[in-house]
This record gives sequence, C-alpha cells and structure tokens, in this order.
Amino acid sequence: DVVEADFYASNLIPKMHGMNFKLFHQGKSYSVTLNVPGRHNVENALAAIAACVAYGLEVVDVIDALQRFKGIHRRMEYLGTNNDITVFDDFAHNPDKISASLRTLKNFDGRLIVMFQAHGFGPLRLMGQEIIDSFATHLDENDILVMPEVYYAGGTVDRSVTAKDIMADAGKKNINAHWFENREDVGDFILEQARPKDRVVIMGARDDTLHVFAKSLLEQL
Repeated sequence: DVVEADFYASNLIPKMHGMNFKLFHQGKSYSVTLNVPGRHNVENALAAIAACVAYGLEVVDVIDALQRFKGIHRRMEYLGTNNDITVFDDFAHNPDKISASLRTLKNFDGRLIVMFQAHGFGPLRLMGQEIIDSFATHLDENDILVMPEVYYAGGTVDRSVTAKDIMADAGKKNINAHWFENREDVGDFILEQARPKDRVVIMGARDDTLHVFAKSLLEQL
C-alpha cells in the first residue's frame, strides 16, 4: 500500500526497554532505535522528527539525537531486575496512558503485577470505570492488579468512590484484583506474590514517593 505521508514508520520491533523501526521520508529509509518502549513512543518520535525537519534540521541529525534520548523520569522507567523479577515505575494515571503502558508490556512474556494508585478521589470518581476497562482489556487471568487507597493531597473532596469500590468492580470483570488500605500492605503482598520472570509495575501520578516505593521493592525482591 502507498502511504501518503511525509514521514511514516514501518517494521516496528519491540524491545524490553525500547523500539526499533524503519523511518521513511521522501523515498529514503532510515533505521531508528529508541531507548523508550512502546508504539506510542514511535508516534512521538515521528512527530518530533517532522517538527525538527520543518525547522530546518537534517533527518539524520534528529535521528541521532533521538537515539541518545534515555527517556523521562517515571514514564515507563526501568528501575532494574532482581532475582529475575523486573520493576518499572510509571506515571500512567488515566485510561489512555494505562492502556498504552500495558500494551507495551504485553509485547513480552511474563506475568504482570501492577500496583495502581489513583491520584485523587475526583479523578477516580470520574474515570474509575474507564480505568477498570483498561485493565480488563489488557490484563489476563495470570496477572495481578493491586490498589492501595487513593492518594489524598488535602482539601474538601467527595469520597463517594474509593479504591476499594473500584477493586470490587474490577473483580466483577474477572480481574485478579486486590485492595489494601495502605501501601505498606501492598508492598508486603507484592513481595509475597512475585516470582522469577514477573514484571512489577508501579503506576500513579502526583505522589513523588511512588518512585521511592518502587525502588524499595526492587531492593527487597
């Protein structure tokens, strides 16, 4: 098929921590290796390349810069592997971002143990069902989803929908879902459940201590 676009990507090859693809522009092809995973990052790369070329930069120079980019803190950040269990820290906090991260992770074998911490009672009330749908679409029966209670940053807020409510609904959609009142209990549960070849993913926004929590899990595995 003829692609009517100034820039397009083909031959996408997922890697655990990146993506390989062919970039096509004006009849020429270029091999590109990204150090950030996921199809969505290929789309981001195409947009970045097109914008830079529009400003007069050479394609090869832009590709070189992209290939040296190591990613952004807490955007599907690979923290390490301990006892053959890998830990990722991820800012995903809404249905689209959760789905993008899970699609990327599902390119590879291995069970997922996902902790998702909602970043507010309001967002959870508004997006809770869509968030459940994202997990239901991408997690299988062997995967585990865990939620502590919502991250509360203060103020007066409607708490009519809680993490416990969301996990109850998730269980009705055949998700292996578990709720814990506090994050310490979540950590103990993950450490008990994790086994070689698993990938542990810590998801959530606004709470800067999530990164510390993820690194602590890695050290204890």
